Amino acid sequence: MSNAHSAGVRSGLLLLLLPLQAASVAGLGLLVTGPLAGRWPLSVEDGVNRALADRRETLVTAVSAGMSRLAATESIVTLTLVAVLALLLVPGVPRVRRWRNAAFLAGSVAAQSAVFLLVTVVVGRARPDVPHLDAAPPTSSFPSGHVGAATALFGGLAVLAAGRLSGARRALVVGLLLLVPTAVAVSRVYRGMHHPSDVVVGLLNGGCTLLVMAYALFWSTPGTRTSTGLPVPRTRPDDTGAAHTATRIPTAAPAGPGRTVVVRHPHGCDDGTAARVRALLRGHGCTDQVWTSTTAEEPAGALAARVAEADTALVVVCGGDGTVRACADVLSGSGIPLAIVPCGTGNLLARNLRLPADPDTALRKALAGTTVGIDLGRIHGDGLAPTRFTVMAGAGFDAAMVRDASAGLKRRLGWAAYVLSALRHLGDPRMRLSVRLDGGAPLERRARMVVVGNVGSLQGGLPLLPDARPDSGRLEVVLLDPRGVAGWLAAARHLLTRPATRASGPHLSGGQDRRAARGALEYFSAERIDLRFARPQPRELDGDALAAGTRLTAEVEPGALRVCLPVRGPAEPVAAAGPVRAADGAEEPGGARVTARPPARTGRPDGVR
Repeated sequence: MSNAHSAGVRSGLLLLLLPLQAASVAGLGLLVTGPLAGRWPLSVEDGVNRALADRRETLVTAVSAGMSRLAATESIVTLTLVAVLALLLVPGVPRVRRWRNAAFLAGSVAAQSAVFLLVTVVVGRARPDVPHLDAAPPTSSFPSGHVGAATALFGGLAVLAAGRLSGARRALVVGLLLLVPTAVAVSRVYRGMHHPSDVVVGLLNGGCTLLVMAYALFWSTPGTRTSTGLPVPRTRPDDTGAAHTATRIPTAAPAGPGRTVVVRHPHGCDDGTAARVRALLRGHGCTDQVWTSTTAEEPAGALAARVAEADTALVVVCGGDGTVRACADVLSGSGIPLAIVPCGTGNLLARNLRLPADPDTALRKALAGTTVGIDLGRIHGDGLAPTRFTVMAGAGFDAAMVRDASAGLKRRLGWAAYVLSALRHLGDPRMRLSVRLDGGAPLERRARMVVVGNVGSLQGGLPLLPDARPDSGRLEVVLLDPRGVAGWLAAARHLLTRPATRASGPHLSGGQDRRAARGALEYFSAERIDLRFARPQPRELDGDALAAGTRLTAEVEPGALRVCLPVRGPAEPVAAAGPVRAADGAEEPGGARVTARPPARTGRPDGVR
């Protein structure tokens, strides 16, 4: 059976979730109008509607009228047709991608409407007993068709925009598009047309429809998603020559003499991406290419053997954080530069180094860029062979989340699969552990998780370790120990509202620590961290689950890995978590002269003191 036929079958099967969605929404409606009608919070809905009706103001009424008209059937149909036409005519996007994007948007709006109509046949709910500012359609108040349609249309546009735009522009456009359904929901309640629960279920109905359609058209089809799970246009074939015209600097990634070894994760890097990588390298002058694929037994493929048998000028890794970590373990201290082509679920190292999310663009800019030195972490413990990490190592809650994330969901949802796994472990018991920093006295603690990081930001730029920099010569530690719902909310608020980097200042070391979020978070910094657990705990390394154990020891290996990074502008930092020093002591764009420290030397071949 061909891949295209298999993808079509999967898409068709996923669309069968829509009848299940309709049944679920109808069942919820029967509960809202039946057994739950007199219970909180449904019991206070009439009071909310009356309070809003009594406080109507001219300006708010005019704004709400505009939002209500924006989500009316005629407006939604017209806007959908215009958007679909624009998607089909957008330049620079392959024809198949244009049709898929248009089908996603039109299908989402149509499917949401079909579910809405089916539910209103089953559920009959009168509109609020307050003056109505709009003509009441002959359908049930439950759920809100205006809100569901606005969610499907503007939410669908937000999904497409998130896959095509980047940076601040993506955040602004996506944020504005997602505000529209919320504004429509508030307007419909304000105008007396719906109960609050009607618009809430309208939002859920539209959101679920988007999820099903995205599954069917994007995430179930090989080669149509990025690491974030969002659709992006393919790079055009004529882009392969772009590296030739890019500005070169003395420390640019090497080309010409010497072998280029490409390590490919066979699932993360599909055949199309591999072909474009091959062409980009050839256009850059890397004609002597040797490719090796990873396996469960050899996460770096045959990289060690390929590097040992010939002079290697460059290693290119096409995979996620686990593949990058395995290759970094091989290359540590060798001086061979590594170019990262992000093709995994999280791609946290690439994100922290501010590499483009698109694999083609990331490689093209890396080849036209400069080579910098970054730190690695060395780690060992009971039942764990000495190895290195580039991003983070941890134990407890985060390791259980990594361990139990479904492989199938990771392929379809990307990093969002970890969120679903995390929900299963919110109630896990706290662990008792001791923390020893740079050989100091042990600190006894209780926590839900401990993370040791070389870089600090998670997906979406969430600053878990705000002081972490990949060139600091130190590792950062955070303990997470929220108490109850208030503790979790305090930790979430702290992480979501603080900047990604802390103002410059001295690092805390030894027994010094810093607490935040009412004690839910505790930070440390050290060159060596020894962790001891009272009971065996799940452990993880750069997104890969490890066997449970009672010990973890992590040490920094300063400047051990050379990485190819894009050239930055004069005011733009090299890395999201802070500046990265140039590997040869070159002057960074900010103007400061920095010199890389050599890799830490140890007396053992495995690199562990």
